[in-house]
Amino acid sequence: MSSLVRKSLDTPDETRQFTENAGQLQLVTTDTGAVGRATFEPGWRWSQNVKPIVQTDSCQAAHVGYFLSGHMKVVMDDGEEMEYGPGDFATMAPGHDAWIVGDETCVFLDWQGFADYAKG
Repeated sequence: MSSLVRKSLDTPDETRQFTENAGQLQLVTTDTGAVGRATFEPGWRWSQNVKPIVQTDSCQAAHVGYFLSGHMKVVMDDGEEMEYGPGDFATMAPGHDAWIVGDETCVFLDWQGFADYAKG
């Protein structure tokens, strides 16, 4: 195994589309795990655009990541909620819904929760 690895999200190992052309996930994988860049278009909502793919009541991925653009509201199953925007670092436990706030595309880098995200 090489001690140096170089991959680009511009040429990902895998791309997964969300329903209704609401965005996509670009994923690169290494021996240490997966890193993804999700692009969420205005109007995207997890319960409308990913739930039909994964068929769970809420998002069961734990996320650790960074928001590059746009705004996203996340509501946990227990009612706790938070809005994230550009420059925000985020951790999100499993059990949430989320949606895009406003009319700007949201781009989120995640180095924990995207390995199985939006995978049917």
